[in-house]
Amino acid sequence: MSFLPAIEQETRSNPDASVIWLHGLGADGHDFAPIVPELNLPKELGIRFIFPHAPAIPVTVNNGYVMPAWFDILEMDIDRKVDNVQLLVSAAAINRLVDRELERGITSRRIILAGFSQGGAVVYQVSLSHPLPLGGLIAMSTYFATSDTIALSDANRTLPIEIQHGSYDPVVPPALGIRAAEFLKERGYSVAFRTYPMDHSVCPQQIGDISAALQRFLA
Repeated sequence: MSFLPAIEQETRSNPDASVIWLHGLGADGHDFAPIVPELNLPKELGIRFIFPHAPAIPVTVNNGYVMPAWFDILEMDIDRKVDNVQLLVSAAAINRLVDRELERGITSRRIILAGFSQGGAVVYQVSLSHPLPLGGLIAMSTYFATSDTIALSDANRTLPIEIQHGSYDPVVPPALGIRAAEFLKERGYSVAFRTYPMDHSVCPQQIGDISAALQRFLA
């Protein structure tokens, strides 16, 4: 079985939890790897952080320029017309990483998925359709691209979900983060929705909230 190339960091030897963290359009796994020490996680918390690299593909809204992307974006309107077939291919690749963590001895409830922007759209799909109960979902500055087509898994109806968004985001409007939160709350999911005075980025306060969420999910 082939796996996406990825950067891995472990907070201690023999970790008993995993966080699979997806970058945004045009970035790669190096984008978020430096955040791990900034999370200031307790020393006793053993986590394997996995930062996969998306494949390089042509992106329509960027004039067909080839760049790392989890899927093609066809239009940049508020409804975010994307290539759902490619998104599902990426979701399948992330599911293979989940399966590998299970094979490495990590229980499903201690596997957390996180994603920024495009990466967040993929982790919505993976987390909420996965047949095994996962540990949590962190969606940053993103949108729920497959909300109309996803087959929601009963195994993850109680999945804790953290949605974070910049209130001045010009790339992914905050309305899309709010829409995802409302969609999930209407269906009974436990959702924490937080905004920060920033654009399409990550800020120190948010890093603290991510650390708190990880500790809460793995308590």
